[in-house]
Amino acid sequence: MSDILKYKGYAGSIHFDADDLMFYGKIEYIRALITYEADNALELKKSFELAVDDYLLVCQQQNLEPEQPTQKIL
Repeated sequence: MSDILKYKGYAGSIHFDADDLMFYGKIEYIRALITYEADNALELKKSFELAVDDYLLVCQQQNLEPEQPTQKIL
């Protein structure tokens, strides 16, 4: 079991807000603040992967080098 999402070398946190019954997280180990949220765990994983893909696409469109995580994700 893991409490970290992994995709394309990036790691994402998993948090649960019991008051709002919502999952949320952010891409970890980079300076940019990239967040995601969902109503359930499966959708959170999809939202994280979409956030990574969107980040990489924006970097490509703006001719920016995407940040690489400061920690290696196993």
